[in-house]
Amino acid sequence: MSVRLYVGNLPKEVVDKEALVEMFAEEGTQVSTKLIKDRKTGKCRGFAFVTVPNDEAADQFIEKYNGQSFMDNPLKIEKALPRSKGKEESGTEGGANATANAAGKRKSHNKRSKKSGGGGYNAPKEAVQPDPRWADELAKLKEMLAAAKN
Repeated sequence: MSVRLYVGNLPKEVVDKEALVEMFAEEGTQVSTKLIKDRKTGKCRGFAFVTVPNDEAADQFIEKYNGQSFMDNPLKIEKALPRSKGKEESGTEGGANATANAAGKRKSHNKRSKKSGGGGYNAPKEAVQPDPRWADELAKLKEMLAAAKN
């Protein structure tokens, strides 16, 4: 199973993917490199991800390149954390952004659900139990709807 590695402390000025790939080129080990760039400016954001075939190759890669100088900056290489989808990240600046992004994703998901005719989560009818605090009101509403249909 492939392992994704975080490569940090890249210079933000003049980094291109080819220079990074050239540095990591190794006989027998196939790596995939993704340089993360700012959407507006197109400049490097200071980090990249490298995917290696397995854990053993990842450990060798970290041992070989962690701390090595790249364009006068010592690289910081470690195994990347799995992506968190909709979970709040710990940290000062990431937490608020993660929450805002998760809320935005939820809103867009709900819009798609409404367009497709679905209402979101569709549980089996036998599993749906009304909230006991509102059960009487719900029963009255059902009776009114049944009477309105007739």
